[in-house]
Amino acid sequence: MKAMILAAGRGERMRPLTDTTPKPLLPVGGKPLIVWHLERLAASGFHEVIVNHAHLGRAIEAALGDGSAFGLSIRYSPEPPGALETAGGIAHALPLLGRDPFLAVNGDVWCDWDFGRAHALSDRLAHLVLVDNPPQHADGDFCLDGKTVRYAADGIGPTYTYAGMGVFSPRFFSGVLDGMAMKLRPLLDAAIARRMLTGEHHAGRWVDVGTPERLTELNRESR
Repeated sequence: MKAMILAAGRGERMRPLTDTTPKPLLPVGGKPLIVWHLERLAASGFHEVIVNHAHLGRAIEAALGDGSAFGLSIRYSPEPPGALETAGGIAHALPLLGRDPFLAVNGDVWCDWDFGRAHALSDRLAHLVLVDNPPQHADGDFCLDGKTVRYAADGIGPTYTYAGMGVFSPRFFSGVLDGMAMKLRPLLDAAIARRMLTGEHHAGRWVDVGTPERLTELNRESR
């Protein structure tokens, strides 16, 4: 199984830090945020990683190289200025990802979910990792009916937030044209309507490193 790290976002809320440094390269605990992902992927049996980029993409390639320093093979999927959003970026990278299911991870989150679990989820069309709702998103978006993802508004149990990581079949993106900018949510909505979206709740540590304040707090905890 391959993994894809989504690293094409501009990081507007992190400015001015991201004016000169792409968000995935911001330091956490003495190393770039994206390196935490790479090290954990390698330790979980992954060998090939795709990284998409747009804003300051050359800096990401210069910092990570071919991945050999992490025991990985990294290939890059450049996107045009402004990027292609999550679904569009993944669809654009499908030639590199191949025909098998893959793990997709947002480059701007920190999470201790076991990446090794992804190998056992290769039979799913799409499987989301859900976490407890953070203060900035207290109502959440989803809930779980067993392993099936439903909307928070359905009121069938505790509500959760998408962690920015999941296992996807390439078929999930078959309707997204290459080069099209498209968010992930419309595809999730379509899968929920067909009861084909599965998920699981991760009760461990998760941080959406979306503001300088959250980055500072995560660094404080990582000392």
